[in-house]
Amino acid sequence: MGQITIYLDEEHERRLRRAAKSAGVPVSRWVANLVEESTRNEWPESIRAMSGAWEDFPSAEELREASSSDSPRESL
Repeated sequence: MGQITIYLDEEHERRLRRAAKSAGVPVSRWVANLVEESTRNEWPESIRAMSGAWEDFPSAEELREASSSDSPRESL
């Protein structure tokens, strides 16, 4: 497991320690969780579970049928 050193001013260190304490985890675990969430390569399961949840939402084909043509472009 790798180790990383970060430098924080006093105010940000205080905030970090308070956030970790509120979450009930050590500071290193709190930072590791933040890195994991920020670098995730796929949608969380809670988001994927919502797929198809809106029965009345139009399909991609229906949306494309309703689209109008582009507005005329100005020349450069």
